[in-house]
Amino acid sequence: MNADQILTEIREANLSYLMLAQSLIRADKEQALYRLGVSEESAALITLLTPAQMMKIASGNTLLCRFRMDDDLVWGLLTNHGKGAAANETTARLHASILMAGRHQEAA
Repeated sequence: MNADQILTEIREANLSYLMLAQSLIRADKEQALYRLGVSEESAALITLLTPAQMMKIASGNTLLCRFRMDDDLVWGLLTNHGKGAAANETTARLHASILMAGRHQEAA
């Protein structure tokens, strides 16, 4: 993959992310704040974006979204493949969700 293809992929991901974010915020703001990991102020701005503004913002070369699982514990919980029964996997994912929700509350 060359640099132009990577930039094209970033722009497409940005536009998809903005469209999804706007849709989630309009449907259920509280849930969107948690799922997106954004502040109320950011959510308000995203909601007001016009399609032209979204296209302009998305056309940058910086990815707008990021992984929120930035520690080994959360990654370990989410990628616990084949280590135990399905109930353990469900528990691990629940634990990871709780950890990420706590981080969202700390950021807010």
